[in-house]
Amino acid sequence: MTTIHQNKSLSRPKDQAVIAGVCAGLARRFGMRPTTVRILFLLSCLLPGPQFVVYLVLWLLIPKS
Repeated sequence: MTTIHQNKSLSRPKDQAVIAGVCAGLARRFGMRPTTVRILFLLSCLLPGPQFVVYLVLWLLIPKS
């Protein structure tokens, strides 16, 4: 039986980044697929709130891997 070691630290991966890698980093951290997190982010943009500003702040705060 093979076990997959997932990195649970929060960082922006270069290999899965579409724009900045924020969604891919969050997906890796919480054990989700990057596409799922990207869709959830896009759907959240339909709601009122500072989602885009949060994305920019996370882009600045989360280190590259």
